[in-house]
Amino acid sequence: MEKKVKTRVFFIVPPEVHLLDVSGPIQVFYEASEYGAKVELVFLAIDGNDSINSSAGIGLNKLEPFRNHTLNENDFIFIPGLDARLVFDEAFKGSLKPFFEWLQIQKNNGAKICSVCTGAYLLAYSGVLKNMECTTHWKYTGDFKKRFPETTIHEDRLFVKDGSIYSSAGISSGIDLALFIIEELFGPFFATKIAKEIVIFLRRTEDDPQLSVFLQYRNHIENRIHKVQDHLAQHLSNKQKIEDLADLVFMSPRNLTRLFKKTTGITIGEYHDKLRVERAVQLLSNGQKVNAVSDLCGLSSNQLRSLLKKYSDILPSTLS
Repeated sequence: MEKKVKTRVFFIVPPEVHLLDVSGPIQVFYEASEYGAKVELVFLAIDGNDSINSSAGIGLNKLEPFRNHTLNENDFIFIPGLDARLVFDEAFKGSLKPFFEWLQIQKNNGAKICSVCTGAYLLAYSGVLKNMECTTHWKYTGDFKKRFPETTIHEDRLFVKDGSIYSSAGISSGIDLALFIIEELFGPFFATKIAKEIVIFLRRTEDDPQLSVFLQYRNHIENRIHKVQDHLAQHLSNKQKIEDLADLVFMSPRNLTRLFKKTTGITIGEYHDKLRVERAVQLLSNGQKVNAVSDLCGLSSNQLRSLLKKYSDILPSTLS
């Protein structure tokens, strides 16, 4: 975790908010702060009230006026979903004109804007989604297309990133999006810690934004395999023997090999290779020499070249 500048995350709390849309991402960033990340959480009212009732009936209070804050490129705004009755209410939409104008200003200031579920409608109403790509809850993608033809809506996606705009499909995908942002800010090791802390399965499809391999194959709760994965990721420069890995989790090499494949879907060797490839790509992209990179990945120069050639179909074009 190298980021030293404080990240402020502003959560917009509209009336009739869906609780998990807002509380899920809040928990992710809260845990990140508990683990030492420089994250500040701020809760803003979308109207003039400092308290609201959620769609489930639970009240939320001590909300600050959005007008009191000016954001910059280090800040994020999360806009959660809210009851559809309000989303499509013209009077409610009209009352939010000051908020929409404020949102445009923050976008121009460089702030990153994130939506969860039907929160995408508020982004679209404000104009920040014009000529952008996004997603929303599957029930509303058809309607969204008709209302906002200048925005490309993606179906069957957990979340979409387009420049400084992030959107997610809703409910638990807001948590997936928050973890993705944590990875962007603080790196894959740190994001893995947070995912494990909140016991979240990292669900991804082939069309989702590609996560680091350091986060892939972690959608399980088998602690012994997590421990082996952590060890491999944190000791890439060292040679790894199956016997040593097995001793680490008090298993026989045969049982560890079998359990790893059953749990992750790939072998220990394949997983180790993928870790090395991603690390090598990062280092080479930063201008490191092949000899130095191979040492950091626990390989000879020839072994590294062979490994990169084997995975040439997934490498960036500049390295393949």
